[in-house]
Parts: sequence; structure tokens; C-alpha cells
Amino acid sequence: MAATVLIFDFPNSAFGPERTEALKPLAEDIAGQHGLLWKIWTEEPAAGRAGGVYLFETRAAAEAYHAMHAQRLAARGVTGIEATYRGVNEVLSRIDRGPIG
Repeated sequence: MAATVLIFDFPNSAFGPERTEALKPLAEDIAGQHGLLWKIWTEEPAAGRAGGVYLFETRAAAEAYHAMHAQRLAARGVTGIEATYRGVNEVLSRIDRGPIG
């Protein structure tokens, strides 16, 4: 398996319990995406940023999700989306309890 980390980061101004409740259907949709092993939702209210750290089974699955999700965010008016890919060193990650599947 060639696991790939995908990191999304973008401007965001809504935080808190209402945002969490409003995004539950999106989280459920994301959970069903092909090749997704897990996602950690990220927030930094002081910086006005949000996003996520995702682990996909393959780079191809991460790229397909990136294309779809960037369009979905743009349709919601999100601009300034940053996305980064990283490979995973599974041996070292396992030593440090990385949840790599």
C-alpha cells in the first residue's frame, strides 16, 4: 500500500457547535469516500483557518478526492484553498503509533 496524506487548509470564519452540527452531513459523506482511511478535521479560529488531514490508501484516491472536494468547497464560496500531498513512511509511523491502517 502506498498511503498518501492529503492536507487541506483554507480561510474560514465560522467555528463552534453550530458549525460542527451543520457539517455532520458533510463528514458522513467524506467518511464514505473511496480510499479514505481517516480524516482529522482542523480548526484555528485565531488565524481564521480550517481544513483537514486525510489519509488515503493511494495517491490516486487522494488526487480524485482533492479534485472533487476543491470543487465542492469552491461551490460553497471557499477561496484560497491550499492542498498538499505527502507520502507515508509506514515503518517509522508504526513505531510512533501513527494510525496508518
